[in-house]
Amino acid sequence: MKKILLVSAFLSASLFFAQKAKIYDSPGYSIQVPEGWRSTNDSEIVNIFPANEVGAITISEYHGLELPKAEMKKFILALYQSQEPENKIKESKGKKGYTEYFYEYFDEKEKLFWITRAFQKDKDLYLVSINCGQKFWNGNYMNLFNETFNSFKIKK
Repeated sequence: MKKILLVSAFLSASLFFAQKAKIYDSPGYSIQVPEGWRSTNDSEIVNIFPANEVGAITISEYHGLELPKAEMKKFILALYQSQEPENKIKESKGKKGYTEYFYEYFDEKEKLFWITRAFQKDKDLYLVSINCGQKFWNGNYMNLFNETFNSFKIKK
């Protein structure tokens, strides 16, 4: 009986403390946005961020882009002006025929963590990135950013 009560208490507590999320829905993708976070759409570049603006998730969508697959890793490194070798970017076959690229970068000067996922198929490209200040990249913020980041889904 005590075990049942203990399990019930844990389940109730986890449901009580679980973050509620709403869906940011675009024609090409969707992503879950934690309750209390804001989103903006500036010229088709979407930013999702907590109210205190300690970081953001940015989503850019490109169609008709002439970027050969062989140049994709160089493109990602150039976004951050990174001198790291191309093998720091992980490449895998994603769902729906997209090639997925994953890159983590720490900007020493700005003290920012950057995590990028890029999805490329033919002339379509989706860039999804997290940037978050080093002093906030722990605990709850790290979890919320990662959960939101990982909820990104391409519709096509």
